[in-house]
Order: sequence, then C-alpha cells, then structure tokens
Amino acid sequence: MTSDEVSAMTTQRTDLTVTVNGRPVPLTDVAAHTTALDWLRDQGLTGCKEGCAEGECGACSVLVARPGLDTPTEWTPLNACLMPAASLGGQEVVTAEGLGTPDRLHPVQREMAVRGGSQCGYCTPGFVCSMAAEYYRRGRCTGAPGPDGAGDMHEHGPNGFDLHALSGNLCRCTGYRPIRDAAYALGEPEDDDRLAARLDAPPPEPVPARVARAGAELVRPADLAEALRILAERPDATLVAGSTDWGVEVNLRGSRAALTVAVDRLPELRAFSVTDEWVEIGAALSLTEAERRLDGRVPLLAEMFPQFASRLIRNGATIGGNLGTGSPIGDTPPALLALDADVVLTSAEGERQVPVAEYFTGYRQSVRRADELIRAVRVPLPLARLTAFHKIAKRRFDDISSVAVGFALDVEDGVVRRARIGLGGVAATPIRARATEAALTGRPWREDVVRRAAEVMAGEGTPLDDHRASAAYRSAMLGQALLKLYAHDTSLEGVGA
Repeated sequence: MTSDEVSAMTTQRTDLTVTVNGRPVPLTDVAAHTTALDWLRDQGLTGCKEGCAEGECGACSVLVARPGLDTPTEWTPLNACLMPAASLGGQEVVTAEGLGTPDRLHPVQREMAVRGGSQCGYCTPGFVCSMAAEYYRRGRCTGAPGPDGAGDMHEHGPNGFDLHALSGNLCRCTGYRPIRDAAYALGEPEDDDRLAARLDAPPPEPVPARVARAGAELVRPADLAEALRILAERPDATLVAGSTDWGVEVNLRGSRAALTVAVDRLPELRAFSVTDEWVEIGAALSLTEAERRLDGRVPLLAEMFPQFASRLIRNGATIGGNLGTGSPIGDTPPALLALDADVVLTSAEGERQVPVAEYFTGYRQSVRRADELIRAVRVPLPLARLTAFHKIAKRRFDDISSVAVGFALDVEDGVVRRARIGLGGVAATPIRARATEAALTGRPWREDVVRRAAEVMAGEGTPLDDHRASAAYRSAMLGQALLKLYAHDTSLEGVGA
C-alpha cells in the first residue's frame, strides 16, 4: 500500500491544529518523527527541556487534556520528548508558560520560587507541570490518595498532595526538600482558575489524521477496523500507543519507520470490564487509567503499578505496548504470567486468545502476527489468595528491573494447591518458573519446603551479566524473593492470630 492508497482509504485530516496554552497552533511542516518537545520548542516554548530524551528525568513534561475518571477532563502530565507531535492533532496542551505570567505567577510557580525550589532552573518547568497536575486533582484537599499513594500516606502532605506525582521528575542541583515544601504548601485552586474550570468540560475527541513528510508518515485511524485494514496491507507499520518505547527508539537510536500508526485513542482498545470469568483491560488504556479502574481489584497488579517506572511514564505507557515490545525486562509480563492471563489478539480476519505463557517466542519476539494488534488482556477469576510483586532495581522508582518476580499461590489448609510464578530479567523472554512451581505444588507451605524450592528458583532461567546486575546476583535475588514471600506471609498470619 502506497502513501496515496493509505490516504485514499481513510478520512484523516491533514490540516491539524493543537490548542497550546489556549491558542490554536497549526501543525505545519511536522515530520512523522518530530517529537512534541521539539515542536513546542520550535514554537518558542522553550520552558520544557530535553534532559535525557528517554522519559527518565521529566524536564520535558507538559499537561495534556485527557478523559478523566472523577471529572470529564484531567490535566495529565506526559513526557513531551516521547510523544509524536502529530499525535496531538486536535488536542489541548499546556506548558509551563501557559500556567502563569511574570506578573501573575501560578500558585505552583509562586511556591517553587519563594521556597527555593529552583537553582539552575533546568528541571523546574517539568516539576511545575507535574506539580500542577496534582494541584488540580479533584479530591486532593480532602485527603483522597493519588493513584499509587494509598499505601504510602507518609508521602502525602497535609494538603493531600501525593508526592508520587513527582516520581518522574529528577533534580540535579536543588535538592528535593524545598520542592516537597512547595508541593505541601499548595492550597485549593481559586474559583476563577480557568484550568480548574476546564476539568468540568469533556476533553477534545481524537482527530483521525495523517502527516506525511520526507518519505515517512504517521496515521491516526478513525477506528479499529481502519487500523486493521492498514496493518493487513502494511505489515511493516510501527504501532504506537503510549510512545514510551517509540520515543526512545526515535531519540536515541535514530529509528525512522516509514509508517507509524497511532492506536492509543481507539475506543475499541480502551475498554474495561469485569465478568464472573475475568477482568478485561483494554490494551490502549494507560497504566494509570488501568490502575484507577481496577482500584485494587487485582492485588498483584496493584502492587506492580507503583513500581513501574514513574507516574509520568505510566500516564502514557500501556499494557498492550509493554507486551508488544516483547522486552524481557518489562514489568507487566511477570505479573501477568503469575496471574495466568491471556492476550487478546485481533486482525482483519478475526480475534484469538493466547495465554501470556505462550505469547513470547524469543528476544522481543512473540506469536503476534504483523497484521495483528493487541486488543486487551484478560485476567481469569477467581484470583489466587497469596500474591506479590518483587522488583529488584537500583532505584526505588523510575528505574528498569534487574529482576522482577510475580507470585500467585493458592494455599489451602497449609498446602500449596497451585503455584504460578512469573520471572523477568533472567532470560531472553519473560518466563514461568515452572521447576519452582512444581517444587511447591502439593507440598506444605512450610519453611523447609520453601527453602528447598528457593534453591530451585535460584537456578531458573539463563541470567546474564550486564551493567544492571551480574548473573550471580540475579540468581541470588530469585531465591531470596521466594524466601521473602514466605516470611512476609507468615508474619501477616502472626499479626492476624
């Protein structure tokens, strides 16, 4: 399929605009691989910076109007360095320049200034945008926890500010105490705050679009059927949802796909439902959206979400994208393996369901055909009683796993009736710890049994030495993870007694 044929079979617009700081700005002469950060800076909005070009530092964060759960619209902070500018067609964006003016600072900007929250200032606009999103979160001042702060109330200020909102923003010189002080000093938005009032109106609908320049194009299909038609004719197309992997490939590896298809706003990929048989999570829901809709319903995922990168990344990243890239160190696959989840694949020919345990076939390879995309993930019910997610990384937040382990065990009358353990970071693909599962199943949930099983678990996979960890360290952490699970579970029993 040629570019002209793609254009002919769709109804995409090419005369796109983005509302930036309340003003419509045309998306002209934008290449498919131009990031939102580069485009905004070309407009003279140089507050957002490129610090890392991979979504790790948050210096580039901006606010985007997205569908809300508690309000029609939410101001969602996202990494501008990772988003294709063309994907913002028809959308609303607010940068640090749009929050206040030198004569009338926004409350977030004012508190950052008077409390010494900025020295060199490089990271400050990104902090301000992430802080503003939490400032506008409905229910904040009533003490309602943020999406991943329910278990960490000591990291909530007296004003309800969830400090996890800043987990994706790094500061290299100021120090975090004055930044935290600024966050904890914020009151409620004033009655005439236009950005607060904006939450009560729906966000703009995604605009089917096509941007073509210099031999490459980005297409936003109008619906799933159109996306599948394009994939059937162009199996070389690159799918983009949260762009957290796309942006890294573009920025750091110079990747320039001939055709990029944005599927992040397709309604068919954003469904969420619970039946007697399963919990279904749409592949294009961001991890933050999935977490909030689940609301703790799947404890293993509830434990995994806060450890997945940072809030900034989770606001864009999707389960479908994490599975689609096939990375052996992704955080969702070990959890989904432990949950015995299925991947729902769809194409123009129909739909099929594949267990996550059979999905990966090699390093960054899977059973998904080029003409298929991931529509949803299904977690079967009922859930195991004993679950946990352990992540070993160099930093508490905003880091990649050295080892990740998902546990789901059914223990009845002191005996392990069923065990599912997912591992990441110890093989070319995420894997099930089948030997360890066998060593536990049918045996007493007892320390001597667990210690023998931990020795088996230390030998699972084929871990490698790299800059994150040695093979010996990874193996040791596998065994320790099972011992930690047992110790935690028995300590809880002691409390209950």
